[in-house]
Amino acid sequence: MIHYKTRPATKADAATAFDLINELAEYEKAPHEVKLSLPQFIEDGFGANPIYKLHVAEAFDTDQQQPTPKIVGIALYYIAYSTWKGKIVYLDDLIVTQTHRKTGIGNLLINEVFKFALSINAQQVRWHVLEWNEPAINFYKKLGVHLDPEWITCKVTETKLAEIRTKLEQNIH
Repeated sequence: MIHYKTRPATKADAATAFDLINELAEYEKAPHEVKLSLPQFIEDGFGANPIYKLHVAEAFDTDQQQPTPKIVGIALYYIAYSTWKGKIVYLDDLIVTQTHRKTGIGNLLINEVFKFALSINAQQVRWHVLEWNEPAINFYKKLGVHLDPEWITCKVTETKLAEIRTKLEQNIH
């Protein structure tokens, strides 16, 4: 029988978590969008000044005499700030491997995020979901979360940032 548990990630989990991030990028039809390297991912989460928190979900086959845990999901999140609300927690990724979906792992992981948000007195937890990702949307609806159609996500791409840098440097000289 398979059992699941969650725990805070360690540096030793980073490579497996990074693989899951790349797996998600494939699922979302955007593997070319992953520009982050594994060393940078490790430094950003487990270096001297971590900027994100990471929880992993492990599967154990209890039919084995010495079950070996296998990471089958992650939740990556961080503290953000809203000028209207104060502290919020932003969930950047909630990933469960294809073969372990619909087993309760998503609930276990997102509950860790909610526990963290409550522990720091955050006013909200926010995240994005692709509009075509019906399985994820249905999961979130079952949680009773508010899907807000009013907001549009804005982003400045890496290319645009490079253009901005050039313009700013020209204005400095």
